[in-house]
Amino acid sequence: MSLPRDDAAVLSARWIEGVLLKRDVFSTVERGRFRGDQGEVDAVLRRLDSVPWWSYLPALHLFGRERRALTLARGLEVGPELLWAGRQALVRGFIDGVALHLAKPSGDVAYFRSAKAALRKLHRAGICHNDLAKEQNWLRGSNGRAYVTDFQLAACFKKRGRLFRIAAYEDLRHLLKHKRSYAPEALTPKERKILAHKSFVASLWLKTGKKVYRAITRGLFNFTDREGGGRRLVNDAPLLIELIRKNPDVRDIAIVAFADRRTGVGLYAFVEADRTALEAQLRNELTAAKGPKPPEHIQVVQALPRDASGHPRTEILQLVAMNQLDLIEPMMNSDTDRAFLKDILESRKNLRDRFNFEAADLAVPSTTDVVTREGG
Repeated sequence: MSLPRDDAAVLSARWIEGVLLKRDVFSTVERGRFRGDQGEVDAVLRRLDSVPWWSYLPALHLFGRERRALTLARGLEVGPELLWAGRQALVRGFIDGVALHLAKPSGDVAYFRSAKAALRKLHRAGICHNDLAKEQNWLRGSNGRAYVTDFQLAACFKKRGRLFRIAAYEDLRHLLKHKRSYAPEALTPKERKILAHKSFVASLWLKTGKKVYRAITRGLFNFTDREGGGRRLVNDAPLLIELIRKNPDVRDIAIVAFADRRTGVGLYAFVEADRTALEAQLRNELTAAKGPKPPEHIQVVQALPRDASGHPRTEILQLVAMNQLDLIEPMMNSDTDRAFLKDILESRKNLRDRFNFEAADLAVPSTTDVVTREGG
């Protein structure tokens, strides 16, 4: 399938290809730059030309919902600005920030205050997001503020009727679930009461509609979206981790997913070991085991970045795998993390799909200096 001629002409003249962020049966999403009337800006493109024929109609429906919501949300400054929209492609502004599941704003009360204000703005404009249970759809900007993204399931209302009030209530309840995960001490008595009571529609959905939705998306469409990783991250990664751990030289391992222009979703394994020549051996062992397809990339590192509890910081590894290196800088919490970043940039594997970043541009000159982001 190809884009309509008008869409293709605009993108050919104004879009500069960058990093592929996601590809599934409903769209392809990539980060790049867009030449607008005010000059060239960072942006995100959603396009439908790689969508399979059998999922095209629902994909077009979701695309239309996002286009309507982003049009209505212009100027609210709580989500990406709509820069251009065609019949099967749209370009929205890039928000300098990371998703909630990567940012992990533990104890950040100001973030959740900002998130509640953002939600209030959307609802005043008649927009209910309808997909805020996903942490991927909440962003923490570099300025610390909350933003929402991915409006494919959004609904726009002209009147604040009963259906609007139910949808708005569920938007708020899902936000409060995230607040309970990261800043539970900041929940007010009223917010705890909201968390304890699902709307009738939500309860009915969980008992009926959600089962049908999962049957269609995971069965018919073969679609799973755990943190954007798809079925390989859900099904294959645990088995691969088990196989890799059998090698006595391996101390620890973390596997993350990344969008790949050729295969759709790729897996990137970061293996903690002293012997850097271990990669070929691990790949041979995985092939011999005749289990899941081996990861597209296996990188051996001296030490994985870890949080205060000692768990690998997969949020950093995820951004490395996706080549969104400029978003890592605000997440560097220690000299150990900075040393890891310098080491991993010099030997990272996923170099086919880059957003004009080079290791030299982001080299860490010392353990006390921060990483320099290209373009400020």
